[in-house]
Formats: sequence, C-alpha cells, structure tokens
Amino acid sequence: MATASTGTAAPSTRRILLASLVGTSVEFYDFYIYATAASLVFGPLFFPAESPSAQLLAAYASLGLAFIARPVGASVFGHFGDRIGRKSTLVASLLLMGASTVLIAFLPTYQSIGWWAPLLLCILRFGQGFGLGGEWGGAALLAVENAPPGWHARYGMFPQLGAPVGFIAANGLFLILGAMLTPEQFQAWGWRLPFLASILLVGVGLWVRLRLTETPAFAAALAEAPPPRVPLADLFRFHLRETVAGTFAVVACFAIFYLATACALGYGTTALGYGRQAFLAVQLGAILFMAVGILAAGWLSDRYTPRAVLMAGCIGGIPTGLLLAPLMGSGEILPVFLFLALALFVMGFVYGPLGAFLPALFPARVRYTGASMSFNVGGILGGALAPMIAQSLAERGGLPPVGLYLVGCSIVSLVALALVRQRPTGG
Repeated sequence: MATASTGTAAPSTRRILLASLVGTSVEFYDFYIYATAASLVFGPLFFPAESPSAQLLAAYASLGLAFIARPVGASVFGHFGDRIGRKSTLVASLLLMGASTVLIAFLPTYQSIGWWAPLLLCILRFGQGFGLGGEWGGAALLAVENAPPGWHARYGMFPQLGAPVGFIAANGLFLILGAMLTPEQFQAWGWRLPFLASILLVGVGLWVRLRLTETPAFAAALAEAPPPRVPLADLFRFHLRETVAGTFAVVACFAIFYLATACALGYGTTALGYGRQAFLAVQLGAILFMAVGILAAGWLSDRYTPRAVLMAGCIGGIPTGLLLAPLMGSGEILPVFLFLALALFVMGFVYGPLGAFLPALFPARVRYTGASMSFNVGGILGGALAPMIAQSLAERGGLPPVGLYLVGCSIVSLVALALVRQRPTGG
C-alpha cells in the first residue's frame, strides 16, 4: 500500500483518520439502534402476535436482512470505489445509510397498516445494510492507504473503533430514554427518537468526509494502469482464494459481537428475566472492553502481524464460548457483566486487526471490492444467522448449545486464518 512519508500524522492525515472514525461511528450507530430496537420493541410493533418468541424471531430475521444486503452494497460500492475513488463512494454510502435510518422513525406499526409495516421496515433495513456494505471497506482503505510504514494496523484500527463508539451512543441513548420515559411511552413513541437523531450524526459525518482527498494508493494504481472494468470479476478470477479465506476469517468476529449484544439483550431480558435498564447498563460498561481490545490488538498487530493477533483472538473465543452458559445463566447481573466484558474484549482481538488484514489480502486495483466483499459475506455467515440460530438453540437446549455455537465459529475462523497467506502491506 502507498504510505505517508513520515511517522507523524500531517493535518490531512488526521482529517482522514477522523473521517474513518466518525463515518463508521455514524454507520454503526445506525446499525446498532436497529439491533437494540429489534431486541426490545420491534417484535410486538411490526409483526403479528403469535407468541413473544415468534415475534422476537421475526424481528431478528429483519435484523439479518441487512446482512444479505451488505454484500450487494459491497459489490456496488466496491465497483465504484475501485473505479472512481474512495471519497465519493463513502459519501454516497453514508447518505443511503442515514436516509434509511431516519425514515424508520416515521414508520407506522402493524396495528395501523397491517403487513405493509413489516414490508416497509424490511425495505429500509435492506437500505441500511446496502449502505453499510460500502462503508467499512472504504473507511479501512482511507486509513491504511495513508499509513506510515509500520503503522498500518494502528491506522486501520480507527474505523474499527467506530464500532464501540457507535454502540455506546446507541445503547446510551436507549438507556437514557428508558430512564426518562415510562414503558408505555417508550413502546408508543420513545423508540423512534434514536432513529430521528441519526440525521444530526449523518450531518457531522458528511461535513468531515466532504473535506477528504483520495488515497495515495488509489492514485498510484490509476497511474500504473486503468481501473478494471468490472472489479468483482477480476476479484473472483484472480483472488478467489484470498476472498474465501478472508470471508471465513471474520465469522468469529460477527458471531461474538451479535451473541454478546443483540442476542444477549433479547434473551436476557425475556427468558432470563434480567431488567432492561440493568442489562443495557452492563452492556454499556462491557463495550469499553471491546475498545480496549481493539487498541491492544492494533498495537500488537504492528509489532507482530494482524494474522497472528486474529488467530490469538479466535483461540480466546473458545473458552469464552464455554463460559457463556454458566455466567449468563447465573441469575446475577455481575457474572453477566463479566461474560460480556470478556466476550467483547476478545471481540476486539478478532475485529481490531481486520482493518489492516483484509485490505492487505488484495492489490489496490481491487482492494475496495475485495475487502468489502470478504467482510460483508463473512457478516452473513457470522452475524446474520447468529441471532436466529442462538434463539433456536436456546429454546431447545438452553444456553450450553449457544456457547458451543460460539466455539464452532471461533474454530472456523481460526482454520481460515491458518490457511491464508497475507500479502505484504506495501503490495
């Protein structure tokens, strides 16, 4: 990858790092408020009343719809990101994600318009996923393609830090609303406010991103040869092995995150009987451990390699899965916090290095498409299915099989990482 000439960040580089952080924070805020609302209120509001469990499963299915949209968005935004540049593509992805989120705030419920309600909800959820499909890869490239030698992972962790920042903003706002409103008020209209507030965050993200310039790596690739006519075709023709390996390498990351956030919140506040406010509070505290994990993983990845740190994180996911049932099912909130803190700290190690790892698998001419497709198809395998699989496993066998599911996802990613060969970061 092309790099800056010095180890100190010039003002333009600082703007780029801020843009990668702010942009992904906004995108993940939008994504997480949907996951939180799906766990808390979307079931009874947007789906027919068969049973609370069936409504929760339907809400999780709509949550998973965005993961199907993400590879579609990755292919479209990756196409233009590799052909016309990173900046304009990232602005477009942010606008689409933000518009889809704000419109959810105005949706009528199933009781008002029947089946049109879940249909419109799913369309907007697809729009969220489509936008996010183009977001992460471009933000990662903005950071790592401007990184000085030996700093790729630490620069690449900036878009990763957008995940805990967005989660804190989303869950923090739901926590405040839960404290200020009665359950009836929250159910009736309070849940809409976080979606409406997204318009302010999108404005900040656009202000930062419109001030960006293109990355040196993209400019160098254009100077060397014309961009590929169809980057996705070139990716599958010449880099299929790296794409498949990168896809399975991120399965553990998504599985750990959604089991420790949306799934834990939904199951914990229903079947396990924990209070919603208490559970949101412990999740808010536990997410700080994810930020610590990302920071530690970024530093260690530059000292060793992103691949080695990712493998260590996958190994850590195995005992984490085995601890899920005894800690989550303890009946006490402190063991729940300990599990969530451990899981999200491990999540930092299987997520933080991805900003440097996935782009380094591909040459600059197809890097946007390759990194985005690997990340988002892996999201389907590890994230879209996780809430539904976990809910079904928990209904049949309680929490122990859910823990074993997490163990299995960690092993899948560990094997994929063991088989892949990473390109030098300067490639």
